[in-house]
Amino acid sequence: MSEIAIRVENLGKQYRIGGKQANRTFREVLLDSFTAPVRWMRGERKTFDTFWALDDVSFEIKQGEAIGIIGRNGAGKSTLLKILSRITKPTKGRVDLYGRVASLLEVGTGFHGELSGRDNIFLNGAILGMNRREINRKFDEIVDFSGVEKFLDTPVKHYSSGMYVRLAFAVAAHLEPEILVVDEVLAVGDAEFQKKCLGKMGDVTREGRTVLFVSHNIGAIKTLCQRTIVLKQGILEYDGNTLNAVSKYLGKADSNNARIKWEADTRPALVGTELLEVGILNSGKMVGTDLSSEEPINIYLVFRVKKDQTKVGTTVILRNSENQILFISISNNEKNWHLKERPQGDYTSTCEVPANFFADGSYSLSVGLWEGFYESGIMREDIIQFSVHEKGLVRGDLPYEWNDGLVKPLFGWRSEYMGTYEQ
Repeated sequence: MSEIAIRVENLGKQYRIGGKQANRTFREVLLDSFTAPVRWMRGERKTFDTFWALDDVSFEIKQGEAIGIIGRNGAGKSTLLKILSRITKPTKGRVDLYGRVASLLEVGTGFHGELSGRDNIFLNGAILGMNRREINRKFDEIVDFSGVEKFLDTPVKHYSSGMYVRLAFAVAAHLEPEILVVDEVLAVGDAEFQKKCLGKMGDVTREGRTVLFVSHNIGAIKTLCQRTIVLKQGILEYDGNTLNAVSKYLGKADSNNARIKWEADTRPALVGTELLEVGILNSGKMVGTDLSSEEPINIYLVFRVKKDQTKVGTTVILRNSENQILFISISNNEKNWHLKERPQGDYTSTCEVPANFFADGSYSLSVGLWEGFYESGIMREDIIQFSVHEKGLVRGDLPYEWNDGLVKPLFGWRSEYMGTYEQ
């Protein structure tokens, strides 16, 4: 049985909101300090609004787990990570950490701007309790992974944000902490570096160490984490399977049907439009999330045009369980509405997927809504997950070892007799 790496019990963090306390002049502060005793004698008390950034959060994480943490802005994700990294003290509850913690929370955290990249590597290693020999053993790996060798002896205050993050992640991941905490800061890096970081975090968990990963990149969460925690307004809303967590986070899913329907105050919206509903139809009827590959499906988006004469388009993206894109389909071949101004009202946009297209497996649906000629748009990643199975034997006697492939279409074949051949 795996040992516990992190135990969180009834964790809470309260902040005080004092609007008049912000941006006060020195004169106001001085005057306030002189009048405070008088107010106290009169029984006058200053009142402040408070809010709980986290409230009664409890969970356990085992060694070797990669845990995703997702939630909307203000859900408490960064507060949780700062408490786990011992940057912020909780108001209530307790946190038990079993092992050294390396954190990558925001650009600038953990590095001294006046020191060179080389010096900061040794500084961070010392903070983690490593001796110089241990750091030297990992030094070349860190430099190679970060790709900042040319600037290693330059003060890091002169680094770009991308260079800073590359070196910071390399240090955090390679100095062998038992617990690695990574916030959305990886979004600063390019796509290739993000992929490299995901691979490294996967290596960390395979070595028996623990990773906590906060990201709005749902594809990255699905790639790395089998278990995900969903926070909502400081409350732990869900803790479990990542696919279920993503559905919980992205919308109100109908458990029996492949459909997401947003409430009025949560609808993804642009200036002149908003998304109302997304779902999958089969022969005109709503279907569940276990589909037959032998039948066509229709992926539909319901949206509302609120601003008259808005140009609107839609996008559908399908990925398999390996996070590989099967296809991206855009409504620009819909001649009756493409780049044409639409009057106010509700619309349904449908993408038709033919029968015998999918291979057996699990898939996720992402959708997009855009205005104008792609001037502005919104994406909702992995909002519906579904599986496809072949119910009959429409592919005949196809050998099992030929059953692979991102898709498994049933194409038409034709043979023609061309006559006898000359000896």
